[in-house]
Amino acid sequence: MSSRHFLFLQGPHGPFFTQLASRLRAAGHHTWRVGFNGGDRIFWPGSDYIPHRDNSASWGTHLDLILSTHRITDLVLYGDARPHHAEALRKARAAGLRTHIFEEGYLRPHWITYERHGSNANSRLMHTSAHDASHIPRPQSPPDRWGDTRQHIFYGACYHLCVALSSGYPEFRSHRNISVWTEAALNIRRLVMLPLTRSRRTIDTHRVRRLQRPFHVVLLQLAHDANFRAHSSFSSQHHLIDHIAAGFAKSAPKQHVLVFKCHPFEDGRENLRRAVTRAKHRYALHGRVYLITGGKLAPLLDEALTAVTVNSTAGHQALWRGMPLCALGQAVYKRPGLASSQPIDAFFADPQPPDPETYNAFRTLMLQTSQIQGSFYSTKGRNRLLGHIIKTMITDLDPYNSPNAEDTESARPQSTQISYD
Repeated sequence: MSSRHFLFLQGPHGPFFTQLASRLRAAGHHTWRVGFNGGDRIFWPGSDYIPHRDNSASWGTHLDLILSTHRITDLVLYGDARPHHAEALRKARAAGLRTHIFEEGYLRPHWITYERHGSNANSRLMHTSAHDASHIPRPQSPPDRWGDTRQHIFYGACYHLCVALSSGYPEFRSHRNISVWTEAALNIRRLVMLPLTRSRRTIDTHRVRRLQRPFHVVLLQLAHDANFRAHSSFSSQHHLIDHIAAGFAKSAPKQHVLVFKCHPFEDGRENLRRAVTRAKHRYALHGRVYLITGGKLAPLLDEALTAVTVNSTAGHQALWRGMPLCALGQAVYKRPGLASSQPIDAFFADPQPPDPETYNAFRTLMLQTSQIQGSFYSTKGRNRLLGHIIKTMITDLDPYNSPNAEDTESARPQSTQISYD
């Protein structure tokens, strides 16, 4: 097999990209890494590190030089929505390079996503029929947790601390629109307030259940979620909350209740409780609208009538349960027979459930193509992932051109109780 030249851009927090590059070098290939801040550098200690210290306007010219100097054949990155990633993908495709795009698993927490054309709304899943996929038995229940939360938080904290303390990248600007110091302060406050947040969550959850009234769950995402920002028309979570509350007030039966469920990593950069309170007053929804901060999603979905999201991967939890799901942005599961494309008021008036056969076929297609078992953050999860991913990256075939049910079945967890902690 001929040697390939891999250029890594930004990856998930932690050592995954470094370990992946080590495996590729052991297989006879060459690797380099472009870093944009001190957080990128700390997780790539090798001499094959290339810092980009200038502003974003010079990125394209610098990238052209890197591609030609190192005879790059492959581009590896995490997510395709960041501005410098999007530009790199355009140049790579124009040059005929192979691209490798990693993302959090569409079927998290036991899988990650690997694609070559794009992820989320840019994924080939958006235009791929699921009905030719081979059969894979449906699991007894979907996982109900985020995944390796502690490891994710630890590596994220290390990364952002290094970004804040490094002085060699004066032109670096985060794609998250706030400074790293502001983000650090938000997370410190979140940790300090954790006991109070848990107590309030318990009270709010009990209050909703005590009502014994039909309710709908809104799966909120993070304000800086690239998938939310790049593939929806909403400018903020406040905008989204107001839109959903307006549709609910207009069309939902009067005895129904609306529950906004915060993302597990919500840090408070947008005051969601204030947004929900404003919407409640604006649309006269007193006693009908609630906010629950974090916690497990499964118990809520087990009792809810419907779910609403923009394009969260948590939407798969609702689809697996056969619940009507409204997707307000572009999502891989927004297709006939799965998530509804109804306007939000029409959805609350007459929610349409997914077709079970269509969902089973779609889930099977994902398992045979883009979903690889493992985790970016825990040691066991990374080892499992690295054991499968090298062969997938080196082969000439795009995963969507070579589904293999037998390999997928062997890479599936045999129990939803598997933990990588």
